[in-house]
Amino acid sequence: MNEELPKGWIVAPLRGVVSARKGKKPKTLHDSAVPGSVPYLLIDQMEGKAARHFTDDSKVTIADKDEVLLVWDGSIGKCASGLKGAVGSTIVALKPIGIESRFLEAFIKSSRRTLVETSRGTGLQHINQEVFWDLPFPLAPLTEQRRIVAKLETLLGKVDACQQRLTKIPVLLKRFRQSVLAAACSGRLTADWREENEAEAEAGDSVEVPDEFPSLPENWRWQLLESVCEKIVDCPHSTPKWTDSGRLCARTTNFKLGFLDLSEVRYVSDATFNERIERLRPKSGDVLYSREGGILGIACMIPPKIELCLGQRMMLFRAKLDFSAALLMHWLNSRVIFRRVQELTGGSASPHLNVRDIKAFPTPVPPLAEQQEIVRRVEGLFALADQIEARFQKARAQVAQLTPSLLARAFRGELVPQDPNDEPAAKSLERIRSKQ
Repeated sequence: MNEELPKGWIVAPLRGVVSARKGKKPKTLHDSAVPGSVPYLLIDQMEGKAARHFTDDSKVTIADKDEVLLVWDGSIGKCASGLKGAVGSTIVALKPIGIESRFLEAFIKSSRRTLVETSRGTGLQHINQEVFWDLPFPLAPLTEQRRIVAKLETLLGKVDACQQRLTKIPVLLKRFRQSVLAAACSGRLTADWREENEAEAEAGDSVEVPDEFPSLPENWRWQLLESVCEKIVDCPHSTPKWTDSGRLCARTTNFKLGFLDLSEVRYVSDATFNERIERLRPKSGDVLYSREGGILGIACMIPPKIELCLGQRMMLFRAKLDFSAALLMHWLNSRVIFRRVQELTGGSASPHLNVRDIKAFPTPVPPLAEQQEIVRRVEGLFALADQIEARFQKARAQVAQLTPSLLARAFRGELVPQDPNDEPAAKSLERIRSKQ
């Protein structure tokens, strides 16, 4: 490895440039600082959170700011520097010898994958000491270490800022999709279309709706959900007997907003399948709706050429010929209906909707031609959101590779220029050790 490194660098086993002190749990803890106490440092504090406890136990391990804290047991490999206080029993305080503490911290971060893959323990994982202390440490001249650390802090700060910006995109996309649904189900999305295409209101009286429901265009009306459906079927109230292969049985875990995710499926026998379709055989275009559990209130459609039966905690809606099944699905996924669901379920530990309440959901009914235009526009806007989401996923994966790539470059001596006037690492390390 020496031949691969710049002039002035050396490789030393980690044990030769670092000493360690294991932390221990204090016998006394206080919720606030008292005279003679220090913060009690755990993983939260290593991640930037304020200390929640303090200790004045004289037998604890006190780390200084120039030491690197390393999680030895559990979430192994996490590390931080610049902290002072008592360290917990799962943490080790590493004292660098002739090394910038932030340079050591960067090296530990670059080695975390190795530490995780070689860890030991059947329950709580811990770092393998033999592997850890024999890690080959690429030691740069001290002044170059400082330049590398400064460069890393600048670049990694930009990476972190980029990651923070990327985390906002899913939230923005969710808001965008909900805004599209709100505009679609209130008539705002097709206001221009109505101006160019006069359409008479469908026959039938409008039902009363809660005040929080949107106002509708003049040629729309409110109807109960059961009035726009040809069939409404609740699922069998039993857990199907699963088989390794056979006929597809839908589960609510397959439900995603607007589509049925069949990437992971379960099967039932022919006999079980036939039992579960006795009331109605599901078909493509039917709307499925989750009415119980952790993903309560999600609607999706059975895709073309898919044959399935219903699992638990779901309902099936088959829209009438004069009502768009896709529009029904979008309405059920709208924020208006979701708020209605929350009102009906309250703070229940096992939230579920009654079938009669679902059948009574007020549902906006535009003229059929406008329904079709609404669905066309919603699907176009959702396709745009899907494209942005795909680009986001690709960008996030690329950004995730930046930090390990920068750390690798740093420890190959490729991140900053070398200075021939720097004191070689071997000489400075020898001088520091002679003073110990």
